[in-house]
Amino acid sequence: VQLVESGGGLVQTGGSLRLSCAASGRAFRNYAVAWFRQAPGKERDFVAAVSWIGGTTFYADSVKGRFTISRDSAKNTVHLQMNSLKPEDTAIYYCALDYVTTMTFTRAIDRYNYDYWGQGTQVTVSS
Repeated sequence: VQLVESGGGLVQTGGSLRLSCAASGRAFRNYAVAWFRQAPGKERDFVAAVSWIGGTTFYADSVKGRFTISRDSAKNTVHLQMNSLKPEDTAIYYCALDYVTTMTFTRAIDRYNYDYWGQGTQVTVSS
């Protein structure tokens, strides 16, 4: 499986971006897909996840109400719509895939559960 992120860029505070994660090699099925982010000098943190079966979503408190994760089964793609962006959202955003049928929040936030990772896309929010 290969994951390829796109959609990053430079945006002003309060602006919006939409990230996409496209999978090749195998369809998204019986998996969960998540977004993590890593700012310079910091740990890679959980942002959001979606369970492929049922579409259950999970969010970090820091992005709840501003970010929306969604899946497009026909295009084998996961999106992260980011609104009301803040400078503290600046980071490299990574897409990740976990072999799991039923995702839980506890499992979703642990980056060590994920089997595949994309190369990342830079998001920069200027103040």
